Amino acid sequence: MRDFGVGFGHLVQGQKWVARHGRRFGFGLLPGLVTFVLYVGALVGLGFGADDLVAWATPFADDWSSPWLGLFRNALTALVFVFGLFLSVITFTAVTLLVGEPFYESLSEDVDRDQGGEVPESGLPLWRELWISARDSLRLLLRVALYGVLLFACGFIPVVGQTVVPALGFCVSGFFLAVELTGVALQRRGVELKERLSLLRGRRAAALGFGVPLILVFLVPFVAVFLMPGAVAGATLLVRDLRGENADEEWTEDAPDGTGPGIRPQGVA
Repeated sequence: MRDFGVGFGHLVQGQKWVARHGRRFGFGLLPGLVTFVLYVGALVGLGFGADDLVAWATPFADDWSSPWLGLFRNALTALVFVFGLFLSVITFTAVTLLVGEPFYESLSEDVDRDQGGEVPESGLPLWRELWISARDSLRLLLRVALYGVLLFACGFIPVVGQTVVPALGFCVSGFFLAVELTGVALQRRGVELKERLSLLRGRRAAALGFGVPLILVFLVPFVAVFLMPGAVAGATLLVRDLRGENADEEWTEDAPDGTGPGIRPQGVA
């Protein structure tokens, strides 16, 4: 449980960091706002066109008598919209990070710089970084989809399916959200996806402490837009912890003058 608290602490400190750096917070909002508008537009379009899509996909039901035709197609229309909403939730972070790659990479560098020590840079051109981000996001999405199918099947188990499975679902989603967000800082360090997964599995409780609370608040519409900059900042702090880059530092409360995000060299009063 202590490591869970450490992960949650990095999430909170990341939000505090962007609160102290208002300009970075403002720039960090832009990708989330753009993505949110695109997703809202897509969902509105899906809402208006889902019935036509279902009618086109089910020509075999054209001759069904009432009320079966209406019930069948209305149920499918609702499922199509729910599926679209589900896809928007699980892909929002990945798309936002892709849209805001230069913004978030710069923000992550500032967090590293603020902590002192080396500020890693990938040295890759932007198109290459975007390609790596898109490729890794797709790989993570496939993993999430696989776990989603397994958990959905387990959902039919009496009692367990209504209690344990939803909790596991939030843990799986939170873990992969942590993997996604830490990718900004780890990609600058040249860490491949396989090593990122291994790194976070080694500190699974910290990854869950960071990702699970975030996935819960991300369920509230529009909240993700405002929390994304702080989530990237917090993920950078988490990466520094996971890789031992803060080995000569200890966790403390915020500095009284507000200049530090809660860490200081050991032995310094």
